[in-house]
Amino acid sequence: MPPAPQPPDTRHTPPDTPDARRAALSSMRADTLKRIEQAVLTLFSSRDFHEVTLLDVAKAAHVSLQTIYKYFGSKEVLVYAMLDVMLGRLAERMIDHLQGIDDARERLRKTFWVTLDYMDKHPAVMMLLFTAVPVSRHQNIRIYESPELMTAFLGVFKDGQARGVLNRRVSAKVLLDVFMGIIGRVVLMHIVRREKQPLIGQFDELFHIVWRALSADEA
Repeated sequence: MPPAPQPPDTRHTPPDTPDARRAALSSMRADTLKRIEQAVLTLFSSRDFHEVTLLDVAKAAHVSLQTIYKYFGSKEVLVYAMLDVMLGRLAERMIDHLQGIDDARERLRKTFWVTLDYMDKHPAVMMLLFTAVPVSRHQNIRIYESPELMTAFLGVFKDGQARGVLNRRVSAKVLLDVFMGIIGRVVLMHIVRREKQPLIGQFDELFHIVWRALSADEA
């Protein structure tokens, strides 16, 4: 009688912090990381979180289960790491697009455009974020603590407050929460309703709503 199959060797402890995971992933081949990212997006955006196994991901990505365990160790860590990679691209675009813009209103407008455009073009990323990661676990995604992205976002709101065009009765962090709350809900329901037209086509009206919500009373 053949011996029973053994579980993967998990004595190699995968990185357990966002920064450590990012450093570890830098050693992974780019094509391997891309296949794993696509597998995560496809599987977790189309099925419930508990229905997907690491073996499913390994098969879809055409990598060994041992590789998945080595770099991630669990489904939760796998999803956090992939979201970190995906949302990191939003951070890069945000920083790039804000270069050279001085006007406070235009900086907020560009911030809104870049964010909405990214979410419009990557609905699977949004579904992964909204459905696979409980709010209580968002701190496990490095991008929420990214000094680059947070400096870019909060810099826009702090600058607008300093110039007197944005609401100063609440903190810049609260303005950011309102901003992301509006855009997150709009994007999520756009996906759920399976709307055909991209949201960016309604950009001007949507920004008008955001501006009225965040601007100072006198603006």
